[in-house]
Formats: sequence, structure tokens, C-alpha cells
Amino acid sequence: MSEMKTGGFSTVGKLILASASPRRQQFLRELGIDFSVEVAEIDESCDAGEAPERVVRRLAEEKASCIGRKFPNAYALAADTVVVIDDEILGKPKNSADAEVMLMRLSGRWHEVWTGFSIQKSADSLYIQQAVRTQVLFRELSEDLCRAYVLTGDPLDKAGSYGLQGRGGFLVEEIKGSYSNVIGLPVAQVINIMLQYGIIAPRLK
Repeated sequence: MSEMKTGGFSTVGKLILASASPRRQQFLRELGIDFSVEVAEIDESCDAGEAPERVVRRLAEEKASCIGRKFPNAYALAADTVVVIDDEILGKPKNSADAEVMLMRLSGRWHEVWTGFSIQKSADSLYIQQAVRTQVLFRELSEDLCRAYVLTGDPLDKAGSYGLQGRGGFLVEEIKGSYSNVIGLPVAQVINIMLQYGIIAPRLK
């Protein structure tokens, strides 16, 4: 009979993830953290000339506030991620052709991925906000490689037209900074904050 594994983290209070992202949910689930999901319905458009760091901080704060108002006694965790090149924020592609254009623009070049996250508990007046930057270098891509990746359908729902996890892993040559940040949640930084404020605790049994 195999030994039952324990460990990871236990959630001290009620935690709500304000995101439908399966990747963010998977990060928390793999760490043993108990949480529920409530999608925050906000306007995610950017203001003209708004800096990427400000964009992700603002949108994460608005998402967490949206859920925090509904559930004031729970901890609300929200995040927002953008891909940036030449000081321009790349959103999700409109279609396959748009995805190919984005990927060729990233080809052989460094770009930035910014993720802002916010943790709030309205009842305790707890409002935490941070932003994390990761630098990513793409491999040189041919048009055929771009098209083959786009045909998988993988990039069509992702900012910058790629996902580091899964099929998109072959696109990236080098990363400076948090790997998980590129996927959508800077796990080390988020866990550090949740431990610091007693939202989670190490599970020792």
C-alpha cells in the first residue's frame, strides 16, 4: 500500500481567485491551496499611453476590488498579464493572421511580460498590490513555424499570441526572471505575500 502524501499549504481563511484562467487555477491547486473561483467582470481596456506596469496593477486591483465588494470577509486574489514589445502592449490576436503577425514581430527578439497581482480583504482593510516583470527572448522563427503553431489553435486566446506552457515552449530561448510570471502568475511572490499575511500556512501533516 503506497504512503499517502501530504504537505503543501493549507488555506487559513476563505480565498477567492478572481480569474477564469485555468493556468492560474492550476498553480494554486498544485500547491494544495483551497480556493473558489469568481470571475470579475470589469473593463480591461488600457488608457492611451498608459505604462504596462500601471496597466497590470490597475486591472488587478479593479478585479480584486470587484470580488472583494461581493465577499468582504474573504481574501480576493486577482492578476493581470500583458506582453510588451517596443513599449507597445500586445493583446490577444483578433484572428490567425493577426497571431502570425505578432509572432513574427517577437521572432529573435527580447520582450517583456508584466503581471500585476492584488490581494484584498475588505473587512480587514487589507489591500496589497505588486507587479513583476520578466524578460523573454524568442528564437528566430520562420513563417512556416509561425503558421504551424497558429494552426494548433493554442495562441488564439493568449496575449502576445503564445503560451510558454505546452506547445508554445519551443518558441522561447531564454528567460530572465520568473518563469511562472510569463504563464500568468508570479507564484513565488504571491505565496510570499500570502504566507506573510497569514492567508495560507505550511501543511505539516
